[in-house]
Amino acid sequence: MTTTLTVTAEQIFAVNTLEAETVIDGLMADWREHEKQVKFEIVFPREAMDPRELSEIAEIRLWFIRLDAKYPGLPLLLDWQSGELARYVAMLVPHQFHPKDGIQFNPEALEIFVMHKVFVVLNWLRSQDISGRSRVQGMTQMLGYELDDEFFKVLGF
Repeated sequence: MTTTLTVTAEQIFAVNTLEAETVIDGLMADWREHEKQVKFEIVFPREAMDPRELSEIAEIRLWFIRLDAKYPGLPLLLDWQSGELARYVAMLVPHQFHPKDGIQFNPEALEIFVMHKVFVVLNWLRSQDISGRSRVQGMTQMLGYELDDEFFKVLGF
């Protein structure tokens, strides 16, 4: 069952993640039941002539940066198939938006982000006594990266 977290302009301008934290804390208590089921609805009014995507608005990005600092394993809860993982990454990684090509991430920034998430998520899963190799490989594949088994052997996973 999908869980939708609504984020309002008031929350964004105050960098207030408390409502989202309350919901996420509840989901994290039994996160496997909610794995890949979370979506964000961002209610942020813009002027009709504002061409920016939500991920190009600094205030929204700052809100997501704060949330990510508290829940670095949040990508495991996001609904990957509906594009939530890519949208979440766009909130955290420098990019440009092209009308024809869509989001174009800064390649080095994306690589650093992906590897950081790999280490954080693997460590968190290990602390939960969960084998996370396939989950992490799936997450990185959604972002265009292949991690082979040798990589995990080097890390001791």
